[in-house]
Amino acid sequence: MSGRLQNRVCLITGSTGIGAATARLAALEGASVFVVSRDEDSCRALEEEIGCGSHVAELTRADEVAVAVESCLSRRGRIDALFNVAGVSGRSFGDGPIHECAEAGWDTTMETNVKSVFLMSRAVIRHMLEQPVGQNGLRGAILNMASVLAFSPEPKFFATHAYAASKSAIIGLTRAMAAYYAPDRIRVNAIAPGLTRTPMSQRAQQNLELLEFIKTKQPLSEDLIEPKDVALAAVFLLGDGARNITGEVMSVDAGWSMS
Repeated sequence: MSGRLQNRVCLITGSTGIGAATARLAALEGASVFVVSRDEDSCRALEEEIGCGSHVAELTRADEVAVAVESCLSRRGRIDALFNVAGVSGRSFGDGPIHECAEAGWDTTMETNVKSVFLMSRAVIRHMLEQPVGQNGLRGAILNMASVLAFSPEPKFFATHAYAASKSAIIGLTRAMAAYYAPDRIRVNAIAPGLTRTPMSQRAQQNLELLEFIKTKQPLSEDLIEPKDVALAAVFLLGDGARNITGEVMSVDAGWSMS
């Protein structure tokens, strides 16, 4: 590894899938990693595997988010990077096409995917604004988890309109934050993966018709994307190699949006 995140404190929400893959890679790149998730078992497993810090919290509750961020600060002293990964598919709650979408599907999806990003970003940016500029000339970097479905819909297999709306909201929030906080030397970007092999995509992984479809929809992989491939892009966007990049949405979709 090149040490791209050497001596940086990286706070990552989510302890499975892309969050876990990014935590592993960030640690290899020299970061002091701190993971926040509501899943205690996977938090503890990551602690044992890579020696990161962790805190169990419900990310849609402002009080629990505040305690989680303070826990990171008390143990690490500062926060150089935040990766907002945690989120859900609302399908099991009733997400679907708008004419079929249940209120519970809409509310759960929007709250979990968007409110968590709002609360974590608010808490972390309040601290970043007070911490001194680092040797790289920046106060910090934030990366938000969007989705290719925010701008490249797929009506047959992924007609989950609340999910698409939540990820579109994250892109809008990312760009608004990037514009506002650039003078404060805080970068804000988003990453938009295609269909990735994570716990959230278990339904897709068991659908043989969908897997055949993905062979042509994601031609670069002819399969689901591996979490480590998204993590590689995430670590780049959080590191100094992207120090002059803000307000961008990087697609890591194996050609989904081009096919």
